[in-house]
Amino acid sequence: MLRSLDIRDMLIIDRLELELQPGLNALTGETGAGKSILLDALGFVLGWRGRAELVREGAEQGEVVAEFDLPPDHAANEILDEAGIPRDDVLILRRVNSRDGRKTAFVNDRRVSGEVLRQLSDTLVELHGQQDDRGLLNPRGHRQLLDAFGGLEDLVARTRAAWRDLAGARSALQEAEARVSSLRGEEDFLRHAVEELDRLSPEPGEDEALDQRRRMMQGAEKIREDIVRAHSAIGSEGAEGLMRDASRWLESAAGKAGGALDAAVDALNRAMVELAEAEDGVARALDALDFDPMELERVEERLFAIRALARKHDVMPDDLAGAADALRERLQALDSSSDDLRALRHAVGEAEELYDEATDALGAARAEAAEQLDAAMSAELAPLKMERAVFSTEITEAEDGPEGRDAVTFTVATNPGAPSGPLNKIASGGELSRFLLALKVCLTADADGLTMIFDEIDRGVGGATADAVGRRLEQLAEGAQVLVVTHSPQVAARAAFHARVEKSVVDDVTLSRVTGLSDGERVDEIARMLSGDRVTEEARAAARALLDG
Repeated sequence: MLRSLDIRDMLIIDRLELELQPGLNALTGETGAGKSILLDALGFVLGWRGRAELVREGAEQGEVVAEFDLPPDHAANEILDEAGIPRDDVLILRRVNSRDGRKTAFVNDRRVSGEVLRQLSDTLVELHGQQDDRGLLNPRGHRQLLDAFGGLEDLVARTRAAWRDLAGARSALQEAEARVSSLRGEEDFLRHAVEELDRLSPEPGEDEALDQRRRMMQGAEKIREDIVRAHSAIGSEGAEGLMRDASRWLESAAGKAGGALDAAVDALNRAMVELAEAEDGVARALDALDFDPMELERVEERLFAIRALARKHDVMPDDLAGAADALRERLQALDSSSDDLRALRHAVGEAEELYDEATDALGAARAEAAEQLDAAMSAELAPLKMERAVFSTEITEAEDGPEGRDAVTFTVATNPGAPSGPLNKIASGGELSRFLLALKVCLTADADGLTMIFDEIDRGVGGATADAVGRRLEQLAEGAQVLVVTHSPQVAARAAFHARVEKSVVDDVTLSRVTGLSDGERVDEIARMLSGDRVTEEARAAARALLDG
């Protein structure tokens, strides 16, 4: 329940403190007195979209504070928990608008985003007027309203999930078909390329090894002669033979030299070991240089083939093996595509069956909810002096979508035998007010803890019809809170709390004030509403009769 509204420096309001009560609260005043400004301020603190410029002329900033009673089981508590805001039995919303347009919002003194405010507002306040902006007159919102009335949220969620699964399965199939189509366009290339790479079977590092082997063979004849000479020089006919003779001679003389030759003999032995290793290395080099001339041709042929394939596939020679694997995977994907596509088509079929089941269940539930809503509307219209009008919820088939395949439209026929049509096209101003009031009553029957605001819902009606509207609002407010902005004395007379909005000029500044009325002041205000600016005793008597009625 909205307990109080505190407004400072907003539009033509300098300071306003409004205390509201449970039950029906009426807000009256002359046209242009500022009733709509009061609702603008409330919408501002609730995070609704509204006027861009709200700060009162001459003020640096405007501020609105709204205080709500919040029972422990109220839906707003879940939003508070998600936002990390401490709970209390009182919820205080505060929003500040600076002169430069910056807006800052607080909930229980915790700074929050405008989105959090809007989420809270959906659980706290329902604003409704004859020029409805919450979906009652817009056929695009009728399906959602019917689902809310019938409590079909779980079925809608199931249908949305089935639609997501179906869309995902269809997308996967389309992507696979496109991929297979692309692969089929290059099937000949893939098969030829894989066969060519498999036949050559290049290995990482092979290009460098072949290149080195080729260079060595090409230069072999140039260096072989020098290597042969070197081999002869260090062999048995050369250095090795001489060192062996020297070693023998020194060892023979060493025993008579008293150890003077020991070091020389050891050094010579070591040199002979090193010389043997050198001779072995040179011999191996000679063996390596001893090649078949045809081998050079074979090495060059393979080297050139590897490099040609690398250029063809635009990769480095060492990456040919990886390129072959990638091409082989694409070819395998093509070869297995029939089985894959079959499985994906089967998945689409299963998803379509689940979606059909979900939409059929949702459609049946909507048909039942439509009958219940039509019956509820019939019961609501009779007390509003529209017992001959017919409200009908029409359900037609629409394209498949995330919320099923039903299109929902609220239609009315105002008189027996008259054609039915859209709510906002058939009904007159006064009839539309009553249709919307009845519809709002039906749609919010289970909205516990919701403050309902009706902005001139009684426009275009008077007399007994206005009295019927007032009585229905009074009944709606039993155990709840309803705030009605009204020009109808019959409606205002049914209120448990009555406030008047007045506009005045002080020091050339226009200001708007809201004043709670005592019993005597209510008589004068309702009399003014009945007779105009000049309040007569007859008007006061009529006002008392309305209040007593």
